[in-house]
Amino acid sequence: MRSAADLKNEIEKRLRNYLSRDKNGIRRTLLNIFVKTRSMTIAETHAKLKEKFDVSYQSVASMVGIIASKIGILHVIKSKDNDQNCYKLKDQYADMVARVVTTSN
Repeated sequence: MRSAADLKNEIEKRLRNYLSRDKNGIRRTLLNIFVKTRSMTIAETHAKLKEKFDVSYQSVASMVGIIASKIGILHVIKSKDNDQNCYKLKDQYADMVARVVTTSN
């Protein structure tokens, strides 16, 4: 079984790898949005990214889904009426994400 430190190191490695493939800065901007706001729906995230990038709703949903499932730093909060899910940055990773986003190239 992995220790908490091992898990954090693995998540940081995945996050750095994810950001290494960021050609136009959209991934970095998306993560910065979550660091600042902590939780958002896909629609709110799309509206924020649309201010700076020409991006589709589906591509934003895909990026958020990858961050939630493969990297594991977002918690999905399902709404009772199945309207829209809210994605929340997990508190234990907030400082690490902020540090990685500002320091990685």
